[in-house]
Amino acid sequence: MNTDPPFVDVRNLHVNFTGGRKPVPAINGVDLQVRRGEVVALIGESGSGKSVTLRSLLRLHQKRHTQMHGQIIVGGVDVLGLTDAALADYRGKVASMIFQEPLLALDPVYSVGAQIVESIMRHGRVSKNDAHQRALSLFERVQIPSPKRRLQTYPHEMSGGMRQRAMIALALACNPQLLLADEPTTALDATVQIQILLLLRELQRDLGLSVIFVTHDIGAAVEVADRIAVMYAGRIVEEGPAANLIRTPRHPYTLALLRSRAHGALTKGSRLVTIPGAPPDLSSLPNGCAFAERCNFAQDECRQNQPAAIALSTNHLVSCLQTDATSNVVALA
Repeated sequence: MNTDPPFVDVRNLHVNFTGGRKPVPAINGVDLQVRRGEVVALIGESGSGKSVTLRSLLRLHQKRHTQMHGQIIVGGVDVLGLTDAALADYRGKVASMIFQEPLLALDPVYSVGAQIVESIMRHGRVSKNDAHQRALSLFERVQIPSPKRRLQTYPHEMSGGMRQRAMIALALACNPQLLLADEPTTALDATVQIQILLLLRELQRDLGLSVIFVTHDIGAAVEVADRIAVMYAGRIVEEGPAANLIRTPRHPYTLALLRSRAHGALTKGSRLVTIPGAPPDLSSLPNGCAFAERCNFAQDECRQNQPAAIALSTNHLVSCLQTDATSNVVALA
């Protein structure tokens, strides 16, 4: 059993957005640990808090309209306690991010190569020539064809898959120890998605990176992750090893996610199983389980109290009062 402290240690994280008429509690007590060299996938519907959690690890939320409290420790660094100068050093060098849409994340008025060179020089204190050579090797590493020529191109001159590879190269430019991937394959076609997923997994293994991978695609999560954490209404409702969680989901929301995707048990003309209703309004969450109104297993007690996390095994946690009811249901995963 690994007794080393986790590389990423998030405890009781709360994130409130205060820019509107009333505060919106987007994250409501998230606990998440990631060990060195481990890949953890965050899955859930849009609005469940996945990207907010990821951006919190880099403190990318607008300071003026965001309240954050709890604990975020990355590599022994107290992220919430960093000064602005220390935070600038932390971003890119310790933790780096692959954004969902690189066309928006990359600066349109500079070539992609210039942006990577600038990042390397900022964190590495190296010459421009050495930084350029590093950028070229990164383009080769992420399998961009004609890398010398591509370094001179602008983001809009690249295809979607090529831009995503360039975004990965930029994220790896300063040798980070933690890579945050925010739905990096969503805007890509199926063939390119598989290529990017395989590339990410290969780079993670070769470089020994810790990775948090955000996705709503369970198939992608299984492809790349060692563990999966399922989020709903700003909380992690189930967490466990990827293979175990897919085979034996114990939270009704995890079960519903698995059953609502296409699978081999479907026959032509049959309808997909859907999750009834819609995610709750985060600004007015119920006292009990936020999923209760959409849950087929909910009882009165579920609507009265927020369920605490229960350890089903040493590495499988679930926050639900009805785990016995879900234990014999086939997920069709």
